[in-house]
Amino acid sequence: MTRARFAAAAAVLYVASLASSLGAGGQLPDTFFDENSPPAVAYAIQQPHDPVARLNEKLAAGSATLAYQPGSGYLRAVLDALAIPVESQLATFAKASVQAPIISPANPRTLFFNDDIVVGWPRGGFIEAASVDPQLGVIFYFLDQRNSSTPTFARGTGCPSCHVSSEATLSIPGLLLRSQAALADGRTMRRLGSDVVDHRLPFSKRWGGWYVTGRSVGVASLGNVMLSDPFGVDAVAPQTISLATLEGKFDPQAYLSPYSDVAALMVFDHQVHMTNLLARTSWETRAAEGHADAAAVIESVAREVVDYMLFVDEAPLTGRVEGSSGFAERFSAQGPADTRGRSLRQLDLTQRLLRYPCSYMIYSGAFDGLPAVAREAIYRRMYVVLSGQDQAPRYARLTMADRRAIMDILRETKTGLPGYFR
Repeated sequence: MTRARFAAAAAVLYVASLASSLGAGGQLPDTFFDENSPPAVAYAIQQPHDPVARLNEKLAAGSATLAYQPGSGYLRAVLDALAIPVESQLATFAKASVQAPIISPANPRTLFFNDDIVVGWPRGGFIEAASVDPQLGVIFYFLDQRNSSTPTFARGTGCPSCHVSSEATLSIPGLLLRSQAALADGRTMRRLGSDVVDHRLPFSKRWGGWYVTGRSVGVASLGNVMLSDPFGVDAVAPQTISLATLEGKFDPQAYLSPYSDVAALMVFDHQVHMTNLLARTSWETRAAEGHADAAAVIESVAREVVDYMLFVDEAPLTGRVEGSSGFAERFSAQGPADTRGRSLRQLDLTQRLLRYPCSYMIYSGAFDGLPAVAREAIYRRMYVVLSGQDQAPRYARLTMADRRAIMDILRETKTGLPGYFR
């Protein structure tokens, strides 16, 4: 199912959910989300319980503190408190965020992430955070970088004005990841290319406006490409511009890491849309409760989720890539692993992202926090595909060996897996 088909299916339910609140001649909102959101979700008013909200509670109670460092301020302390590895650092030089005025190739915005949180920071700016609440989805925060005795994350209530997109976030507040043609000063040239990035996008269109580092990056992309003269240019050509580190591009001593790791970028490409998809599924399912067409809508959404989780439409990797920050090793070691040492976090990076093509996000709080009826629909659909009951040609790329390995790993490592998987 494409984004357009997903949105169309959702629209049927949304119309039904709003029908009772719209008077004669009422105007339907443009998206699923508005300032209040559906009553079943109450995004804007419900108290979140995401990792940043929990850290705020500890800071307020005095059971946690954040140490301030010259230059990077609270950044390292925040990453430590939220268990986000420095090795996950990504760097973008595109002026495409709320802190655009200070972002440039000489002063990039860095991002760090784990399964539940993305933290952003450009030198001289404040700390941004997007943290996943299992019920509400992505919650936005910022942290003032001035030294304080009581540092506290403030909720970014205005962030959804940019972070709600029918194309990029499935019409709810979510993570944005774009590849955009960029000039040598960081300004973006959307007319020359702007794509929403996930693991389905060809590599030739990825990473515009991003630094890409690694021991080996054997694939042409828009990473590290900067335009000096865009006039008369119809499109930006993908290139292979090798960078082992960010030395020479700017002063990496002012940052926590000299890398914008290619392996971390590939994982992030997958994870951003997976996060948005799970959040949308949660909203959809709860808003569907009590409607006659709820089962059909949830089944349709489950198909979309499973196809993405199993990398059915993943763009092929045309050359080997190898990072240099240590991210791949750290990420793969997280597990959980089965008795044969196999894990859904093990990376391939020669022909595809994962050695076993099933998203590690099945272990996330966002997945486990889905309404039970949604989780069951996803599990049922996953079993139909992995067991070979669905013989559609689109699933032919999932080999029998892949299917058996995924089923075996899930049986040993996934709590709450339905009995029919066994």
